[in-house]
Amino acid sequence: MSQYFQTGGRVLWNPATGVARVFLRAAESFATLIGLSSGLGPMQEDECEIGIEAFSAFTDALICCYARSNHVILRSLMEGFTATAIVLVDRSGRRLPALQSTEDPSIAMLIELSRVHVRAMVV
Repeated sequence: MSQYFQTGGRVLWNPATGVARVFLRAAESFATLIGLSSGLGPMQEDECEIGIEAFSAFTDALICCYARSNHVILRSLMEGFTATAIVLVDRSGRRLPALQSTEDPSIAMLIELSRVHVRAMVV
């Protein structure tokens, strides 16, 4: 069984159900952390509609939060989720301003991790 993360009928990701549940729960936690809506709708009939404007802003804010943080555990918890979110935004055709700071080693690391994730994320 799998779930669909989509925007405007365009499927961006089709993970296994358990992975989708963890991703959605993590999004809720990170939305609380940064005080922004994730833009992810509820999972209904195996589909989650992404409000891509809100999700892009949310992801950009997560990248900035990650880059500013010096808390090792928080950064570790954020890495996988944020790299996955970067792939979803990229697949939607949007760009993330926070990723333009490629001379920041933490941003470069997130970009590299998102490249690893893209190969594992079924569409």
